[in-house]
Amino acid sequence: MSHYHSVLNKIFSSFADLKLVTDQWKEQGLKIVFTNGCFDILHRGHVDYLAKAADCGNKLVVGLNTDSSVRKLKGNNRPIQDEYSRLQILASLQFVDAVVLFDEDTPYSLIKEIIPDVLVKGSDYKPENIVGYDVVTTNGGSVLTLDFIEGYSTSAIEKKIKSSN
Repeated sequence: MSHYHSVLNKIFSSFADLKLVTDQWKEQGLKIVFTNGCFDILHRGHVDYLAKAADCGNKLVVGLNTDSSVRKLKGNNRPIQDEYSRLQILASLQFVDAVVLFDEDTPYSLIKEIIPDVLVKGSDYKPENIVGYDVVTTNGGSVLTLDFIEGYSTSAIEKKIKSSN
């Protein structure tokens, strides 16, 4: 299989398709880690965060906001990159095992579908306030927060570009 096809094989078109694979991983005794975000312009902060999330288990699943949900969250000038580009970029990272789009305001339905062993978000959240906390902890999983690298965000990059013009 070509490298490009191995990237495409990490992209799931539905929650149900992803659930089939995550169920197989669980049957193999693998620990499923889940995180989500917009991941608009992939930068050092994203790579650091996702690599650390992957270290929390055996398989990393990333829920990616659709273009329309990014616009709701970040405004009409976002996303900068379209959802399919963002899917492919995330899927190309060796420590990302699966990527799927979600269009809702939160990934709650997706979390309920796959029931990850570990739910990870940034340390700007308190674990008990993270969407899906109830689902994951009720099923014996854990909810973790990870620190971000200061100064690395898509918004900071966007401001830097605007100030240089």
